Amino acid sequence: MTRIISVANQKGGVGKTSTAINLGSALAHFGKRVLLVDFDPQGNSGRGLGIDVTTLTQTVYDAITGSCDINSIILPTRDPKLWLIPSNLKLASLDSHMQSLGEKNPFFILKTALTTLKEKYDFIIIDCPPSLGLLNINALVASESVIIPVQCEYFAMEAVAAILSSITKVQNDYNPALKIEGFLLTMYDPRTSLGTEIAQQVRGLFKENTFVTTIPRNISIPEASARGQAVTSFRPTAQGSLAYFALAREVMDHAQ
Repeated sequence: MTRIISVANQKGGVGKTSTAINLGSALAHFGKRVLLVDFDPQGNSGRGLGIDVTTLTQTVYDAITGSCDINSIILPTRDPKLWLIPSNLKLASLDSHMQSLGEKNPFFILKTALTTLKEKYDFIIIDCPPSLGLLNINALVASESVIIPVQCEYFAMEAVAAILSSITKVQNDYNPALKIEGFLLTMYDPRTSLGTEIAQQVRGLFKENTFVTTIPRNISIPEASARGQAVTSFRPTAQGSLAYFALAREVMDHAQ
């Protein structure tokens, strides 16, 4: 049975794309068939896996607007069990495209597009944009659960409040079965008082919904992205890799 998980937080720079890429790669390492859906117009999931998204003529935008078969745009990656549906700046025009068509309820188009793929993968991971608009709502409507990365920095809790409000709206209006897979503490440095304070706040407020695993600040993670690889394959013994392997185990445990 396929599990569809969004990685979402409207605040930028919290580790959404790194988490989507490296969780996907870690799940693939454990033998799971994983499809990563880049639903951010910046296309960073593709870039982080070594793909020049600016040269692509067909992306997730074309699939969800009916211009092509979604199966035709799925790309292989260096991980034999990890595949990618890419995105680029074309996706930023989805809102205006839907308005031009007079689409009254445009929040189910991603869910509809993914329906034919559900039998092929164990996990579908959706990398969401840093916003609370049409793209994010589509991702949450299509998902069974959502991972919320929380950067251990200032203003983290304000961002958490905003994404929780968006999740509640989606649950009430479009997807009552949507659950929180977990809050994920990212860029965590236990040597700083702020990092410890944010971690304590999140665990205090969302104890049962916070992953045991924390993602540390680790230079290997951005180094891997710069080389177009997941850190879990670029440097498997790095602290960042070990953390994402642990996160994958928690996610797999949730699936049982």
